[in-house]
Amino acid sequence: MATIAENIQQVRQRIAGACAEAQRDVQSVTLLAVSKTFPADSVREAVHAGLHRYGENYVQEAVDKMQALADLRAQLEWHLIGPLQSNKTRVVAEHFDWVHSVDRLKIAERLSAQRPAHLPPLQLCLQVNISGEDSKSGLAPAEVPDVARQVAGLPHVKLRGLMAIPEPAGDLDARRRPHRALRELMESLNQEGLVLDTLSMGMSADLEAAILEGATVVRIGTALFGRR
Repeated sequence: MATIAENIQQVRQRIAGACAEAQRDVQSVTLLAVSKTFPADSVREAVHAGLHRYGENYVQEAVDKMQALADLRAQLEWHLIGPLQSNKTRVVAEHFDWVHSVDRLKIAERLSAQRPAHLPPLQLCLQVNISGEDSKSGLAPAEVPDVARQVAGLPHVKLRGLMAIPEPAGDLDARRRPHRALRELMESLNQEGLVLDTLSMGMSADLEAAILEGATVVRIGTALFGRR
């Protein structure tokens, strides 16, 4: 079985190949390691192999991991990528660097109000239900402009961009379509005067499609850490 370091190398090669095809600088794509359900020791191994950004879905699991890796805190950037309930916003505001899964204004307002003053602004992405799936959380695309403008005006947080988890699709063209829609949505927001630079989209199965459509953050778990 491949080591985490070997998996990281393979994923970086996939990212480089997709960037070359898209005629993009490989430095324009950030690899976010999705470490949910994997132990702190796996994260520590990945850190030693050169990864410093980690995405977690479950707040308490993530905080436990942060505590186990407290000696590495200065090297690590923690991203919440899973659903966030109102009763967990204070813990998230106190511990995380990024939240990708803001799906309503109330959550952003609570994160802003609860972000400790000594910490830098919490970086936020709005989650968009780009495929219109009943089972997925996220804002409908039509709701995004109004919410984005309001979130951009909050103190102690900084709106950086959009995130989506498109439904699985067959061929490359089909996989590209929802990613393209998310990019076009962000472009329209920037044309309206917002300054957004982050497209959090693409996972182990579709990172090439996402990069071809402008992803700046790809969230990779299985290809790095193996099956859960």
